[in-house]
Amino acid sequence: MTELHPLAGVYAAAVTPCLGKPRTEGKPDTAFDFESLAAFLHFLASRGCHGALFFGTTGEGPSFSPKEREALMRSLRVIRHQVRDFKLLAGTGTPSLTETIELTKLAFELNYDGVVVLPPYYFRKATDEGLFQWFSELIEKAVPPGKHLLGYHIPVMTGIGFSLDLLERLKAKYPTQFAGIKDSSHDEAFATALGERFGAELLILNGTDSHFHHALKHHAQGAITAPANLISDNLREIWDLFQARKDPSAVQAKVTEQRHFLEQYSPAAPILKGLLHKIHGLPHWAVRPPLESVDAKVLEDAAERFSKI
Repeated sequence: MTELHPLAGVYAAAVTPCLGKPRTEGKPDTAFDFESLAAFLHFLASRGCHGALFFGTTGEGPSFSPKEREALMRSLRVIRHQVRDFKLLAGTGTPSLTETIELTKLAFELNYDGVVVLPPYYFRKATDEGLFQWFSELIEKAVPPGKHLLGYHIPVMTGIGFSLDLLERLKAKYPTQFAGIKDSSHDEAFATALGERFGAELLILNGTDSHFHHALKHHAQGAITAPANLISDNLREIWDLFQARKDPSAVQAKVTEQRHFLEQYSPAAPILKGLLHKIHGLPHWAVRPPLESVDAKVLEDAAERFSKI
């Protein structure tokens, strides 16, 4: 089997631990739950995660300012040694190239293992040439030699993504620094095309749990998903079985059912935070507006139904 990339494996697209705090006018506010960070990392590691991505879509990344992201990133850096071999990825993409450069530099200064970068999502008609220039400047100014950047391909959210030709240009010019992509296209045909075009030369971390085995068969080397906050044990079993050249189809069928259940609740962050509390006893972390916490009765029903899958 082809040698795996250093970032290969199963990652949770981690929720962001936030505490609800009343403002003086009585409206909800959110602040980070720094005291629970270590317990959260231990929880994810104990259930098979090789690491976690913070400030992705599930982590409500665009809702937090660069200063807020920096505060949590520094706190995670301080406690990461408590969880052996646990990898940290940071979502550093914003529509602003300047902000993205600054956040990406910070991540590597804090010794994060990699960054996952959205394309500049406000500019939905940007060409491949414009995106190539944007990522080239980012890599040259912020990604040191030997470090790794993954593009974040989620066109349903960003309205813009990575074509195969753009990926090939970036990989050719920055063979180490541009490691590959987090593929959240939810498109099996695109996963197949990635494997056919790049084989194992491009690090592909799949973002759709129900497609995980399919992606692995087409040269993906892992996954970063929202449901991994809850089902990383099953995702890790798929990954381990595949690495051992065994058939993970039975586990994949369960994961597909779990994923489809969770897709009934969108966006993902509120239901995941609720179920982490209800099923696993973690704090019931708040979400930042415009998201809203799940109604208590809805959460009770969801927890009961999910536990039976």
